[in-house]
Amino acid sequence: MRSNYLFTSESVSEGHPDKVADQISDTVVDLFLSKDPEARIACETLTTTNMVVLAGEIRCKGVYEDGAWAEGALQEIEDAVRNTVREIGYEQSGFHWQTFTFSNNLHAQSAHIAMGVDESGNKDEGAGDQGIMFGYATDETPGLMPATLYYSHKILERMAADRHSGAAPFLEPDAKSQVTLAYENEKPVRATALVVSTQHGADYSNEAGQAKVRDYVKGVFAEILPDGWLPSDDKIYVNPTGLFEIGGPDGDAGVTGRKIIVDTYGGAAPHGGGAFSGKDPTKVDRSAAYVARYLAKNVVAAGLATRCTIQLSYAIGIAEPLSVYVDTHGTGTVPEATLEEVLPKLVRLTPKGIRQHLGLNKPIYKKTAAYGHFGRDAEGEYFPWERTDLVEKLKAAVA
Repeated sequence: MRSNYLFTSESVSEGHPDKVADQISDTVVDLFLSKDPEARIACETLTTTNMVVLAGEIRCKGVYEDGAWAEGALQEIEDAVRNTVREIGYEQSGFHWQTFTFSNNLHAQSAHIAMGVDESGNKDEGAGDQGIMFGYATDETPGLMPATLYYSHKILERMAADRHSGAAPFLEPDAKSQVTLAYENEKPVRATALVVSTQHGADYSNEAGQAKVRDYVKGVFAEILPDGWLPSDDKIYVNPTGLFEIGGPDGDAGVTGRKIIVDTYGGAAPHGGGAFSGKDPTKVDRSAAYVARYLAKNVVAAGLATRCTIQLSYAIGIAEPLSVYVDTHGTGTVPEATLEEVLPKLVRLTPKGIRQHLGLNKPIYKKTAAYGHFGRDAEGEYFPWERTDLVEKLKAAVA
């Protein structure tokens, strides 16, 4: 491991077109799980100028059964999607929650996939797909997340809060941030570059308006970053293209699952490649990534390492993971092989075991779809994978 280096992570706001798509997909997940905790959902969303398109495979008691929609279900889905866009704040000529064209192309889940996933007789519930999933934790921040991503998220969360409250009425929903930090002795010590590109109102496209936007964003940087961390002014970039009036789905198409590094660890850890949003928790792309984070966070919270990466792998239709891998990056106080043996005894790592341990069959996912799935403040109620309730059990198991 290098001790001294620069590292960068980015975040995107709730109004970024890909994040609009993620939030819509998870709106559908939450709606279906609120009707049927055993619903199956794989919902993809496309957003573009004045258009939202849904596609994917579903099964939900009382909503979509035997290839038919329940009365009123299609309108309920459309209303939920429009409400999500309204909450984000899109009332622009190129993308307005009331007037965009809506197309629902959801259809029945493949019977062959269902056959592998569903419990039957002596067969346990199988994984919804093959794949590899990673979890990560580091002691760099109180939430045990990489500092570069933590601050990138916090900058945009503050800007969104100010936009919604009216404190920054010149802001529009689309925005991106990027934070570069200097690490010394493997710890973040200061920012060396900060970037924000934010959509703004048409009245702020002149020189005075852009100056106001820049001054506001610089103030957010100063509030969010620790004292003494700000870089020199020439390393602070606000709307470096000059203008950002046209944005959101009107400025660029958005698709579910294109911001998976923003969703996870900002590039500080590996990623298995599978997206989370739009998937019910039988899909291990989502649930196994959540439990891998849960286990890694508990390892660090227990003081057994200052950094921890965990990989799980699955085969479609098979319940038990094919492999469990732990890497404490040279910071561990116990052998990694010991953790690989102990962790599956504390949490059953089958899809059903994960869902039951973390309570995942609930409509809790829309809130995850912007500003990251991990390290969030809403610990417990919305994000059970952020709990550290395994700490004492872990310590006892490795003692």
